[in-house]
Parts: sequence; C-alpha cells; structure tokens
Amino acid sequence: MTQRGSVSVLMLALLAIAFVLVIGAGALGEAAVARARAQAAADAAALAAADTLALGRSEDAARRAAEETAAANGARLTSCGCAGLAAEVEVVVDAIRTAHARARAEIGPD
Repeated sequence: MTQRGSVSVLMLALLAIAFVLVIGAGALGEAAVARARAQAAADAAALAAADTLALGRSEDAARRAAEETAAANGARLTSCGCAGLAAEVEVVVDAIRTAHARARAEIGPD
C-alpha cells in the first residue's frame, strides 16, 4: 500500500530530472553554436588574408584583413601566419561559451 502523497514526490523528482536534462541539452546546443560561429569566422578570416596576399599586398595587410574580417564575424583574431599565398589563422569567439577555431586558406594558380 502506498502512502498518501508519494505520487507527488515521485512527480517532483521526475520534473527535476527533466529540468536538468533540458538545461544540459541547452548548454550542448549553445556550445555547438559558438563552435560553428568560431569556425565560420576563422574560415572567412583565412580567406580574407589569403586573398590579400594574392593581390600582392604585405603580410601586415593580410593580418589586418584577417583581423577585420574576424571582428566583422563576431570573433577575435589570436594568430595569423602567412607564407607565400597561404594564410593560417586562429580566432576566438567570446560568447556565453568561448570557442576556438583554426582555418587555413591558400590561393593557388588557376
């Protein structure tokens, strides 16, 4: 025989578990969005730097282009390496979750 009110306690426990699961799923989704934003910003910054190098501009100009592009995409450039017509960048997106991403772009002959 069950005691009166035990169903209420069980329902409260199930609601608490469901709440924790929903919060966890939200945090995972948030992290995935931050990672995607960081990767998109890194890709765009690497392309901007490589494009600048392909136009015959200096490595400093390529870094500035990568920095501006990263900022325009909500990220902060943390490193930019240029060699020939290739650029490798790393960016950070500071949102509720911090995400890091790297990208490499190289402009080759047609």
